[in-house]
Amino acid sequence: MPDATYVFIGAVVLFALVFDFINGFHDTANAIATSILTRALSIRNAIFLSAALNFAGAMIWTGVAETIGKGIVEPALVSGKAGQTLVLAALVGAITWNLITWRLGLPSSSSHALIGGVIGAAVAARGIGVLNAPGLTKIFAFLIMSPIVGFIAGAFLMVLVMNIFAQQAPSRLNKYFKVLQIVSASFMALTHGSNDAQKSMGIITMALVVGGLLPAVTVPLWVKISCATAMAFGTAAGGWRIIKTIGKKVIGLQPVHGFASETAAALVVLGATLWHAPVSTTHVVSSAIMGVGSAKRLTDVRWGIVGQIVLAWLMTLPVSTALGAVAYAILHLILR
Repeated sequence: MPDATYVFIGAVVLFALVFDFINGFHDTANAIATSILTRALSIRNAIFLSAALNFAGAMIWTGVAETIGKGIVEPALVSGKAGQTLVLAALVGAITWNLITWRLGLPSSSSHALIGGVIGAAVAARGIGVLNAPGLTKIFAFLIMSPIVGFIAGAFLMVLVMNIFAQQAPSRLNKYFKVLQIVSASFMALTHGSNDAQKSMGIITMALVVGGLLPAVTVPLWVKISCATAMAFGTAAGGWRIIKTIGKKVIGLQPVHGFASETAAALVVLGATLWHAPVSTTHVVSSAIMGVGSAKRLTDVRWGIVGQIVLAWLMTLPVSTALGAVAYAILHLILR
């Protein structure tokens, strides 16, 4: 095996783990923003809990990784140096967009960024015909539907809670739900790890296949452990800018709202993971929070902030696709 292959694979693994680390602190808000801002958990305890359960969730399933590894582009069609450059370029594009949105405090989707990066790099490398149409149809269906389902689930669960506990005093209700919110935050962190960490696993596995080091898209144990660890450390680094946007600026949160939004979002993400579908936990959590706020009063939702979030959502896929294509063109010139 040429030495250049190992260099490429090493670079891909490094960039994938960097992406996973950034994904961890970029998406920390998904699992813990509401728990911190309702004071159900301290910042330190929330981050530690989220990191540990992100790791656990990442180690349980691999179906999403296999979808990423072969559902966007069939590895056999992009083998060799061009395929390895493609994977590296996709990661560069995704990392660039994640850092931009983190700096701006916008809860954009790491999933959309990575998928867009792969699409852009693949088209730049081999043309549009290399894309896996059935796989992308499934991926886009879940990416589009999951925020809608998250909004509905958040609103439904909030209405259910309000009806069940209608006779309870707000102070007593908050006391109960501060405890329950620790459970819902744990559930959200577990499901976040089960879906998001697998995306980097899929990219590394794809690189191993196109480099001829694996015969098929099956995630090795060392890839699972390294990606789970990178995401856990990224989560431990935190992401306070996005936590403030997602948890405080959208609606004024109480523990009951945090419990409803976390539980609803975790159920949606878990369902997607069991279907082997990558979804944006950022989008699902944000939409669940919006649903919870809308169930109480539409005016409780700060729709101006929601508009900024939706704009970031709409921009992510096309911008990351363009970044992936540009990154491929630059890397191809440098590495040819």
